[in-house]
Amino acid sequence: MIYYLYALAVILLDQLTKYAIVKNMVQGESIPLIDNVFQLTSHRNMGAAFGILQNQRILFIIITLAVVTGIIVTLFRIGRTQPRISLGLSLVLGGAIGNFIDRALNGQVVDFLDFVLIHFPIFNVADAAITIGVVILLLDIFFDSKRTR
Repeated sequence: MIYYLYALAVILLDQLTKYAIVKNMVQGESIPLIDNVFQLTSHRNMGAAFGILQNQRILFIIITLAVVTGIIVTLFRIGRTQPRISLGLSLVLGGAIGNFIDRALNGQVVDFLDFVLIHFPIFNVADAAITIGVVILLLDIFFDSKRTR
């Protein structure tokens, strides 16, 4: 299914960008890309998205495995019949697996996208994919509920 390919694309982009950061930057190093707005900052996160729940590795592994299994089953069942939901779920799936790989292998997640203008927590491609996927799912729920009223 195409949606599994979307998830795979997220995983590959996430892992390639993290690899580039680890190989080319020391932890804590920042490279400004847009002065006072956006920079790459090499950071390690022991928690979940945006640094919440630090040092809960086993909990995250168990939750991630449950979520990934649920998404795979759901995508298999709904497939192309609900494209927005499938797209949202595929982004969440790819992001969850991307961060799972880091957490399982290293006990921490590599973060590097740093919007300094708004003092937003440093994040990565997987976090962005999860967030975008959840927004797509919420929009689908919102618009679907408006249609059924």
